[in-house]
Amino acid sequence: MVAQGDRPTLADGSLHILVSTGEVSGDLQGGFLIEALHRQAKVLGLTLKVAAVGGERMTQAGAHLIGDTTGIGSVGLFEAIPYLIPTLQMQRRIRHQLQQQPIDLVVFIDYMNPNLSLGQFLRKTYPALPTAYYIAPQQWVWAFSEKDTQALVSIADKMVAIFPQEATYYRKFGADIAYFGHPLVDRLTAPPTQIEARKSLGLWLDAPVVTLLPASRWQEVKHVLPIMLTVAQQIQKVLPDVQFLMPVSYGKLRSSIERAIAQAGINVRLIEGEAYPAIAAADLVLNKSGTVNLEVALINVPQVVIYRLNPLTARIAYYLLKLRVEHVSPVNLIVEKTIVPEFIQWEATVAAITAESLKLLQDTGARAKVLAGYDELRQRMGQPGVCDRVAAELIAFAQQSHTQPHAQQASPVNLQDKV
Repeated sequence: MVAQGDRPTLADGSLHILVSTGEVSGDLQGGFLIEALHRQAKVLGLTLKVAAVGGERMTQAGAHLIGDTTGIGSVGLFEAIPYLIPTLQMQRRIRHQLQQQPIDLVVFIDYMNPNLSLGQFLRKTYPALPTAYYIAPQQWVWAFSEKDTQALVSIADKMVAIFPQEATYYRKFGADIAYFGHPLVDRLTAPPTQIEARKSLGLWLDAPVVTLLPASRWQEVKHVLPIMLTVAQQIQKVLPDVQFLMPVSYGKLRSSIERAIAQAGINVRLIEGEAYPAIAAADLVLNKSGTVNLEVALINVPQVVIYRLNPLTARIAYYLLKLRVEHVSPVNLIVEKTIVPEFIQWEATVAAITAESLKLLQDTGARAKVLAGYDELRQRMGQPGVCDRVAAELIAFAQQSHTQPHAQQASPVNLQDKV
């Protein structure tokens, strides 16, 4: 068993990093970061090893996967209950990994509660182990109190923001935080054109296409997918030749999605693999709220954002916790105004969403206004090379940490004493 105090120095040319994240979006961003870490390590002549909790994309990027967390994420109070035990089991695996192999740097990506728990464990057990938070939870939007923000800052020696407002917010709480732009600009510098995408998917070139992006979590299949399919039914009544596409980002959701589509009685083609062609082929995207909103914007397709939580969770947040936010979509958050229409919880009615969807499909002026907003968004998201700049910052931080005196390391605790 290896004590953290026995880790080798970077002078031997080796660098061991642990990346901790969850859900499909975390796996995506973790994969981008790990690829960049390998590129930067090669430039510096370092031998890089990455252990990770995440998913398949991180594995493909060159990480040794400790556990898959793509299916155990949720949004909301009651929605998180089914995932408590799997989350605790994953925490055990991470702690076991820390006992077995020295780590030079731990990088947290989003995934607030599990990463906060892990960070607090590291502070107690390995107080000198360098930690960094990349893509920190959006406390600047959702924070119920300053206590959670202070807790996040306390577990991270270094933070890297992906929104300019995020850097400003965390800096107020004493965070050592940098901003290099949003990592998605690296992936979508030259997205396929609509014609190219339609040809690649074998679609009619002159018929309207609507792409549905309802779910990467089980709870979204329950709360978001039904209303999206009902809206699709209404669109089909007005535009009988419309073609519906739906990429499946998380394979385990497929059977549930197929059943919901069959019950809705509409013709939706499920798309496996990369979602970008299905987005680029569309005249309109009906979209859940999340990172994918930015992907759609960078591909330059008008969209309508829809989200619903468990009704009881929503009422607690609104009436008891007094949560009030002007925007939820990252597109609108970055530019601090409404570019894409949002229909959240009680406002997410079939009539309202259908009307806005048909407007964006048929009104060239409305479409042009959204696309003009996307131009402003791109300017605020930074220049390509974001992931490599982030990776260089994190490696430099790990190297710097090794050159500074550290407090005496605590020995790893017995796993049965924790969790």
